[in-house]
Order: sequence, then C-alpha cells, then structure tokens
Amino acid sequence: MYQRLRQLNPKPTTELEYHSTFELLIAVILSAQATDVSVNKATRRLFPVANTPQAILDLGESGLMPYIARIGLYRTKAHNVIASCALLIERSGGEVPCQRAALEALPGVGRKTANVILNTAFGEPTIAVDTHIFRVANRTGLAPGKDPREVENRLLEVTPDEFRHDAHHWLILHGRYVCKARSPTCTECILRDLCLWPEQK
Repeated sequence: MYQRLRQLNPKPTTELEYHSTFELLIAVILSAQATDVSVNKATRRLFPVANTPQAILDLGESGLMPYIARIGLYRTKAHNVIASCALLIERSGGEVPCQRAALEALPGVGRKTANVILNTAFGEPTIAVDTHIFRVANRTGLAPGKDPREVENRLLEVTPDEFRHDAHHWLILHGRYVCKARSPTCTECILRDLCLWPEQK
C-alpha cells in the first residue's frame, strides 16, 4: 500500500498553509472539526496581521474572532489560541516546543495535534489519526481499531520505518480524496485489490 501511495505522491505534506512552526501550530488548532480550505482562508487574513504569539496575544479573543469566525467552534478556538500563546511566551520564550508533553499542555492541543506538529515541523515519524486516517485504516484492513489511539498504535506496528514519516500524509490525502466517507471512488483507487472493505463500490 505504501509503495503505491509513494509512487503516486513521493513527497506528501499537509495542505494547511504556513511559513513557521508557530503558524502551523495555530493552523492545526483551528483545523479541528474544520476543513483545511476554511482554515487557509482564515489564516491568509490572520497571519499577515499577527503571526507570532505576542502579536496574536495582543489581538485578544475579541480581536482574533473576526478572522476565524467562519470556522466551526471559533469562539472556543479563539480562547484556546490566546491561552496557548500566553503559555508559549511564559514557558518557552514564544517558541513552539518539540516535546509531546509540552505540546499537549497547550490548550486546544491533543495527541492528534501534537503528532502533526512533531511530524511536520520536527520530522518525527508520528502518525496523527484523524477521521480520514481512522476510516482508511479500518476500511482497508491496514490497521483496524475501535478508537484513534488503537488505530495509531496499530499503524505504528505495521508501517515499515521507511514509510513512517510520510504515512500520516498519504493516508489523510487518500481518505480525503479517494476513500471518502459517503462516496468513495473505489473504481479509481490504486489500493483496491489490497483493500479488505466488503462494501467496495
């Protein structure tokens, strides 16, 4: 599976737009239960105005909300972003930490978000399990599990080292554009003959 996905996309990466690790962190926090497209529209307006912890902290929640108001749960996300910026300044001089525990201590940052940052910004071979990866792993039989953590653990077990860094991106993109939730395009899938999903269309 991974050999085929690599042939199709040798250098996969996130579709979130960013120019620094901090921008990536904010984009990933905003992306929870939202599309990358909606997040990119918001950050294209936000980041030219404020793209450091202090600059966003200076906006405050009320100043941040107009930039992200079209993203789901924007009030909660504004609160978390402001609180995270304050903690980054307080604990790490405004720098995004490269340790999982420090990342997960930030408001709005759970295991999935931490995995994205560790993988994309710091090059660690983590696999962040979102709804797309959860679906692909279960449908194909690659790494079935009842919850995201179980799927993550199984993916880490079955994914060879050479593919582990990029697996997260390949599986997300495959779930987003091919193995879609409601209308998967099985006839166009390069993994079809390897897939164990009994409902292939």
